[in-house]
Amino acid sequence: MEPIADSEIQRILFVTAHPDDLDFGAGGTIAQWTAKGIEVFYCICTNGDQGGEDPSVPREEMPKIRQREQRDAAKALGVPSENIEFLNHRDGWLVPTIELRKEIVRVIRKVKPQRMVIQSPERNWDRIPASHPDHMAAGEAAIQAVYPDARNAFAFEDLLKNEKLEPWRVREVWVMSHKEPDHFVDITDTFDLKIAALNAHVSQTAHNSEMPRMVREWGERNAKAQGLPDGRVAEVFKIVNTD
Repeated sequence: MEPIADSEIQRILFVTAHPDDLDFGAGGTIAQWTAKGIEVFYCICTNGDQGGEDPSVPREEMPKIRQREQRDAAKALGVPSENIEFLNHRDGWLVPTIELRKEIVRVIRKVKPQRMVIQSPERNWDRIPASHPDHMAAGEAAIQAVYPDARNAFAFEDLLKNEKLEPWRVREVWVMSHKEPDHFVDITDTFDLKIAALNAHVSQTAHNSEMPRMVREWGERNAKAQGLPDGRVAEVFKIVNTD
């Protein structure tokens, strides 16, 4: 499916499970959007406290570390820190509850995005790491928040009555890590910015000197599958019209 033209998009909201998820999935695309003047916002559902490779780091410190790293990563892609909201659910325990849906609806109505980018709620048996239970839970809660909740004045009526958050209709959703993507973005020219963002997640990536090569190989496979010339790098998505 062809997406809505970027020229018609003023605001884009990402909803993901963990800090760094969106940088792995769409860092090069984010850099292109911010360069066009599109405002990009992040809603990150968990505090990331199960992340990191250093056992000497106290678990209670990890959420602060990961949130700082996410802000640094966002800066590399042109996203200001004030555009990031952390819902601070426990890492590894995320489920698509009514309460989580409401939190995401609140963010949608505040940001008023025309486009959202979410994780796939469907398990990808060919890429199990992409199907972390938190990823699927965040994706399921996000798509439920888009439809029907965010646009329905009678869903979570207190958001309208008490917080004056008017219903909002998201026009389209881009799904990352979907097993059947139907849209790609050539990120060859912004690949270095994607790697800069990933390198900002020091607790997650510093131990892996092969990370840039691995990420490039993923992107080159994406590009080749889309018929791009050798050496090009792409990120891929499933486009869902929700208008």
